[in-house]
Amino acid sequence: MGGESGLKSTRAMIKQGFIPDSTLSFSPSRTFSPPPPPAASTQTLFDMMSEEHKFSDEKRRKMQDRVAGLLAEPSLRGGDVRVAVVGRDGFRVSMEARKAVLADRSRFFAEKFGCDGGGFSHSVEITISDCDDVQVYVEAVVLMHSPDLKPRLRQMCQGVPQILSLLKVSAAIMFDLGVVSCLEYLESFPWTEDEQEEVMSQLERLQLHDSATEVLLRVSSDPSPADSADDIFLNLLSGVLQAKDHKARREMKAMLSRLFKENASNDSCRLDVSKDTLYHLCHKCISSLLLCLSEAATGDERPNRTAIMSDITREADNIQWIVDILIDKKMGDEFVKIWAEQKELAALHSKVATVYRHEISRITAQVCIGIGRGHILVPKEIRFSLLSTWLEALYDDFGWMRRASRAVDRKLVEDGLSQTILTLPLLQQQAVLLNWFDRFLNKGDDCPNIQKAFEIWWRRAFIRQYSAEPHNSQLQIALSDYPR
Repeated sequence: MGGESGLKSTRAMIKQGFIPDSTLSFSPSRTFSPPPPPAASTQTLFDMMSEEHKFSDEKRRKMQDRVAGLLAEPSLRGGDVRVAVVGRDGFRVSMEARKAVLADRSRFFAEKFGCDGGGFSHSVEITISDCDDVQVYVEAVVLMHSPDLKPRLRQMCQGVPQILSLLKVSAAIMFDLGVVSCLEYLESFPWTEDEQEEVMSQLERLQLHDSATEVLLRVSSDPSPADSADDIFLNLLSGVLQAKDHKARREMKAMLSRLFKENASNDSCRLDVSKDTLYHLCHKCISSLLLCLSEAATGDERPNRTAIMSDITREADNIQWIVDILIDKKMGDEFVKIWAEQKELAALHSKVATVYRHEISRITAQVCIGIGRGHILVPKEIRFSLLSTWLEALYDDFGWMRRASRAVDRKLVEDGLSQTILTLPLLQQQAVLLNWFDRFLNKGDDCPNIQKAFEIWWRRAFIRQYSAEPHNSQLQIALSDYPR
């Protein structure tokens, strides 16, 4: 059985005494010995409550009933050795067992009986030093005497915690068939996520990985190359982008976004969706959006016009989702350049009704928020190109954006736009903000209110003026005698 080196620390908890005694007689009855009574002492209520390691009366009663049932097993009758199991709390169970069975099923017992020196009977004492579960040791001995382990194990264990306890004891006494049976049980039994962590932890402590291959297949596989994993991510993302059911699409978008964030925050995660995959999907969505706008801008009242308008909203929403993932992964810089270059898309945008096109302007707002928060870092030329291409469209759609979508936070958009403008050179700030000043006077609430950015530009331009030219003055040092 593999992993014996890992069991040394586990077996260290067992203290055994093999006492050859040919005069030892056995009673057919099974005995329970209660813990010795404590010495008379004055004990406060606090002391009594702090004894957390003691079994409660109810728990003790249930365990005794369970152990009594185990000791009534017919397979234990006629034993020629006595096994005493003593718990950490002093609870003691004594049972008869068959020496031949113990030696055959457990390499631990076989080794000890091999050092017998010819004795006919033994008293074997197992002291549990790191847990209170005497019952598990009794179960292990009973299991060794069972002719068919699988159905017997199924009757004994009702879930993962019990089987892990039995696995630990079986490994400690080198009950190899018991270990195999426990692992087979684990392989077929469903786990919760918390139980999964305990299973993996137990296998790691016992170093049973070689024997537990089938169990481990549930949570691991051969290392997959990044290309293979990325193909899976691409298929998942593409499936969401093309989904027919709107409710399911929203739910899967939220789920994948959450899982990608978990990957990004987990240092031990080896694989994640690649930048190439995300940008491949971005280009695909932009091409689809351009095609939809081209068809919508023709002005034809075709039967499928409503479907085309719906496709515009859908593709814009798809781009927003992918861009959100890119920004969250600090990969959004390249998208700003791509979006700033969409001159044809911006020209077609103005030819479509605002009710359908305003979702496109949300992409621009999304990018400005990313720049304003410092999540996207691009050169000033790209920032200015972005505003040159899409700012007018954002102004035109702003009223519809804030009224039609609860997801649009007006203040967030205005702050992001303000910060983006203020990252430009002063003369470009001036051009953008003077244009906004005139528009805001005519549109009011249907135009983003970025007067805070205007005030900052004003102070930069007219109050706190800084020279862009380096000063040529040099520090002059004069030496003179210091009067005593």
